[in-house]
Amino acid sequence: MSLNPDLIRARCVEIDTSLRRLEEIGRLSRETFLSNQDTRDVACYRLLIAIEAALALCFHVSAKRLHQVPEEYAGCFATLEQAGLIPTDLSSRLQQMARFRNLLVHVYWKIDYGQVYDVITTRLEDLRAFRSAMAGLI
Repeated sequence: MSLNPDLIRARCVEIDTSLRRLEEIGRLSRETFLSNQDTRDVACYRLLIAIEAALALCFHVSAKRLHQVPEEYAGCFATLEQAGLIPTDLSSRLQQMARFRNLLVHVYWKIDYGQVYDVITTRLEDLRAFRSAMAGLI
């Protein structure tokens, strides 16, 4: 089976939309970010959407191009790395991002908002690079 260009484009738009919002939030000072519950909530939600969209792309490409279905979220990025579709360093950082997604979803009561701020101020380029790599497949 072949890749679905419409699905890839739609997930790329979701990533782009979330990254724009997260970049706006990332321009706030750490103190302002940490003191505003609404801002923290939006950041977590948009980060979750961006990571989920990246994972959806990863699983789609793994299934349709590589005929593999990884057993875990982080492992999906390793699958694309092993196939030469993304570089090792990006794969490692995205695997960490997938684990961070698990924290946001499953251990939400332990979220360290300082860590959320660090992710949105230092790691958004990883999602952008992945989005570009996946868009380049169509």
